[in-house]
Amino acid sequence: MRQPRPHIMILTGEPSGDFHAGPLINALTRLTPGLRVSGIGGPAMEAQGADIFFPIEKLSAMGLVQVLKQSGSIRQAFNRVKQRLRSDPPDLVVLIDYPGFNLKIAQHVKENTSIPVLYYIAPKVWAWNASRLKKIKLFTDHVALIFPFEQQIYKKKKIPATYVGNPLMDEYPHAVPGVETESSHEKPVIGLLPGSRSSEISNLLPVMLDTAEQISARYPKACFLISAASETQHQRIKGILSTHCCREQCRIIPGRPLSVFRRSHMLIAASGTVTLEAALCGLPTIIIYKLSALAFGLAKILVKVEFAGLANLIAEKEVMPELLQADANPDQICHKVFSMLEDLPGYRRKLDQVRERLGTPGAPVRAARIILTLIRKNRL
Repeated sequence: MRQPRPHIMILTGEPSGDFHAGPLINALTRLTPGLRVSGIGGPAMEAQGADIFFPIEKLSAMGLVQVLKQSGSIRQAFNRVKQRLRSDPPDLVVLIDYPGFNLKIAQHVKENTSIPVLYYIAPKVWAWNASRLKKIKLFTDHVALIFPFEQQIYKKKKIPATYVGNPLMDEYPHAVPGVETESSHEKPVIGLLPGSRSSEISNLLPVMLDTAEQISARYPKACFLISAASETQHQRIKGILSTHCCREQCRIIPGRPLSVFRRSHMLIAASGTVTLEAALCGLPTIIIYKLSALAFGLAKILVKVEFAGLANLIAEKEVMPELLQADANPDQICHKVFSMLEDLPGYRRKLDQVRERLGTPGAPVRAARIILTLIRKNRL
């Protein structure tokens, strides 16, 4: 008897998860034409033909207050998933990031069904909350890892896992040609990436603008490009920039950070995934970040990594200078900027190590093959 076409449920909770789900669905449907996908997602999943039964915009809260306000939506999403598991059971459930929600779903699936579960872009247990490894071992069948240093952690805990590569390698298969390095001595173009959250923009953009003012004292023709991925970010940045004395030398660049990368000699960026994107583009970057004193104190206790930047974690050494908390001040940032502008080729070469360690593109295809193998085994 012919098996029905595979049905996969993919659960994301934030735009970043939806972004990575899109290429995964594309890989799955190329490997198995006619395959059906449903789940929690957004525009990227929808563009690949997925049946979205709960939209991520109801879930992607930032900060404790917003999370508490959206607790009703989270319960609603959980109940919707349970209802769908009963009424339209998939052959496999794929979890993408969003661990607080997705690990509860994984537990429900394992305790109430025989459906296999795969985690793609797993919780950052190497940074904090390593206790989640116990739940991952109990409630998932396989983990598709995206950082090479994760392999040893999962092997030690005897959790079935495979390093599939990093999906950003597919987004940035080659270094991005930037502006001519020679022009940096006369008219440096510096990208400013203050983060995506309102709190990050409020904390970091004023520091970046004060830094820009100091840089302009040495380089009067310097230009600063501020990345704004969304309209909300654009308006917040515009409001802060409007009162700053260096506003005439700054331009807000809408859309993905790649637009800033292509026009810049170097970046000053908030710690986050964007700094790994910059590394893969071969763009010298200074990482900065500030938290409240309480949050930073907790982070020092809970976070168990040597570096804040993903590129540095992957290279296992500082290939991007990091300035955190009190060190993230205009004087110290300027010192790093001037040093970097004097040796941009040298800083670019350091970033080659990040690409080498991540391996080759193809993470979505490798993850898709594992998914289809798990489905075949479960159908036997």
